[in-house]
Amino acid sequence: MTPPPSGLRVLVVDDVPLALEELCRLLRDAPEIGEVVAADDPISALKSIQGDRFDAVFLDISMPGLDGIELASLLAKLSEPPVIVFVTAHDRYAVTAYGIGAIDYLLKPVRAERLSTALAKVVRMAASGGAPPATETAEAQQPPDTMAALPVETAGRTRYVRRSDVRFVEANGDYVRLHTPSGVHVVRMPISRLEEYWADTGFTRVHRSFLVSLGAVLELRSDSLGGLLAHTDLGDVPVSRRHARELREQLLLAAQRGELDRSDRRS
Repeated sequence: MTPPPSGLRVLVVDDVPLALEELCRLLRDAPEIGEVVAADDPISALKSIQGDRFDAVFLDISMPGLDGIELASLLAKLSEPPVIVFVTAHDRYAVTAYGIGAIDYLLKPVRAERLSTALAKVVRMAASGGAPPATETAEAQQPPDTMAALPVETAGRTRYVRRSDVRFVEANGDYVRLHTPSGVHVVRMPISRLEEYWADTGFTRVHRSFLVSLGAVLELRSDSLGGLLAHTDLGDVPVSRRHARELREQLLLAAQRGELDRSDRRS
């Protein structure tokens, strides 16, 4: 397939001037490109996207305020979302990037030949109206599993915590604490955003400061003051009155579907 006759219109977002300039130069030299627009911060990028249409957005990830992952999540909700390509100096975000639908992940400094490969993917997506090419497998056409694993940085090292290992999530300011059998892991993300990402994956809000995995709830208990607790093998999770009825209904539905048969978690 060939790019549109006028060439692809792309937006490049990076808060580092030299990196922004270099990527724009590489893109303008590419035969597939018709126009390149630069934005040096996420807010400027949002304004550009609201006022115009782009075939693709090349996004840096580590930016102040609204980072590239968060911006991409917003763009995915548009009626005609652009194709997303992440450009970053770090490889630790790759799982998350592909999880929210990015078609490629470029490491800085970007090489011309690697950019060419990414542009070929953008062209295929743009030519098919943003839909996966017909040659893609049925598995590849399935909706991406958003945030199936979260990167956790500890002492200069990055490890990934699987969502399936998380029993419950506790808010801690702009961070969340993921409670798993291997320990408590801290991730920089508001609990409201994680709730949105994991809304359809068996996690539910039970308190302003807690999310709990329905499959991890062994039973409901009352505390000494008459409040409700969701008991898991890693401890009790407080349930506020406003969420109590909804939690009971969700547990009942999950039990009817056989989703609470998790005896392995009692050991």
